[in-house]
Amino acid sequence: MAVDRKQLPRDRHQLQSLVIELSQKVDTLEALLHQVLEVKQGRKSETLSREQLALFEAAAAAGQQPAAEEEIPDIDDDPDLRTPPASSSAPQPLRGRKLLPKHLKRERIEYDLPADKKFCNACRKPLRRFGEESSERLEFVPAQLKVIEDVCFKYACACTIHTAQKSEQPLPKSLAGPSLLAQVIVAKFSDHQPLHRQAKIFARHGLELNEQTMGDWMRDCATLLGGLYGELKRHVLASKVVGTDDTSVKVRVSGLDRTLSGRLWPYHGDRQHIGVVYDFTMDRSRAGPVNFLREFRGHLQADAYAAYDEFFNKQERGLIEVGCVAHARRHIFHALASDTRLQPVLHWIAKLYAVEQRARLCGVVGEALTRLRQRYSEPVLRRLRALLDRLRSEFLPKSAAGKAVNYFLRHWNALTRFVQDGDLPIDNNHTERSIRPWAVGRRNWTFFGSKRGGETASVLASFVATCKLVKVDPFAWFHDVLKRIADHPQPRIADLLPHNWTPLQTT
Repeated sequence: MAVDRKQLPRDRHQLQSLVIELSQKVDTLEALLHQVLEVKQGRKSETLSREQLALFEAAAAAGQQPAAEEEIPDIDDDPDLRTPPASSSAPQPLRGRKLLPKHLKRERIEYDLPADKKFCNACRKPLRRFGEESSERLEFVPAQLKVIEDVCFKYACACTIHTAQKSEQPLPKSLAGPSLLAQVIVAKFSDHQPLHRQAKIFARHGLELNEQTMGDWMRDCATLLGGLYGELKRHVLASKVVGTDDTSVKVRVSGLDRTLSGRLWPYHGDRQHIGVVYDFTMDRSRAGPVNFLREFRGHLQADAYAAYDEFFNKQERGLIEVGCVAHARRHIFHALASDTRLQPVLHWIAKLYAVEQRARLCGVVGEALTRLRQRYSEPVLRRLRALLDRLRSEFLPKSAAGKAVNYFLRHWNALTRFVQDGDLPIDNNHTERSIRPWAVGRRNWTFFGSKRGGETASVLASFVATCKLVKVDPFAWFHDVLKRIADHPQPRIADLLPHNWTPLQTT
């Protein structure tokens, strides 16, 4: 773009301000271009190699002030936290082809010589069998659909009629049994198969199913599981710390020729209250988390979304903010492309994560983790804070690097709160992982057909995600619970939650 010199200000101070403003815009555009190119090239990982970390450590050492610095203890020197070496007597993983699982059904097929081949060609004596050799191969047996005919016998006398009662079905007026309902739900929210693809799969088995019909089944199942969903919500919100985030999803609205952007909010429990509950709203306003967290008191871990500020600013609300170090690190990582002076910041953050990794390997939790963090992480944080304070004076406030540093410092108390309590995670990555299935699903089913569709999805997907967290097969859980929930005693409804669930034993 051509610059008209006649339009430039004559005042020197105005020219300096203009140059600074343009420089900030250039830095922002460079950082944005770098992110766009990474996405286009498919690179999304923020993992740094050992070589990069070594360079960043050298940069951090070179940037230290001449004054004596506080010595930071090395966690590798702690004899109580050394990871045990791999035992030579421990069973080693098998190389080559793995053995087929023993629980798979097996069928034996025997091959014998023809009768005229059971004689020796030289001596013409009959051959005698002395052993066998066997091999295994896998075959796929396609899924089967079958019709169950419920027949209720009737008895009568001169004054009355009695009819035998059949077992209760999840959806009494529907043709779908619990196993078919479980298949449709799990295929949609675990395997990300949209209903139109499922309809094609069922068609290959000779059954014509309408997408609308399957959608109605899922809606009715969500209604049936509504009380259990409320129990799962109470379970998760009983946590000391709850992690939350949000992601967008398109929603069709009747009467509009375009989709709207709805939001899905995951709420992740702590390690004593394992579970994920999704909540659906039609927008990203504060009303969504306000309503969902109305009864919650404790620690809330989230990004720096402004909607949460009112929660934390009102002391009587009873919520304590916990920041996400990974989120702050992401800002630093993206700004690194425009200013390499941020390299030492990543070095010190890596030191914090080294403590967390060692704690996980050694099984250190609770109060022991608090003491570990105070010994090894607090000195790192003091060094990191001094570095960020110095860098803030070197960067332009509106540059990518300046914004990244200011984000870290502005939320410093929330980001470092984990050091004072071993029950608080250093980041919110576990909650962000619960968003990934929606990112995959959006590419397949594209949008929710209505607001009610979003609410249905949030209920059913909550149970799918929680089953996976507690290592329960979602299909087995839905199949069993859909059969039992209508007759299950309401005071014991929590027994059906995935972490409490025991499948019904049938003879």
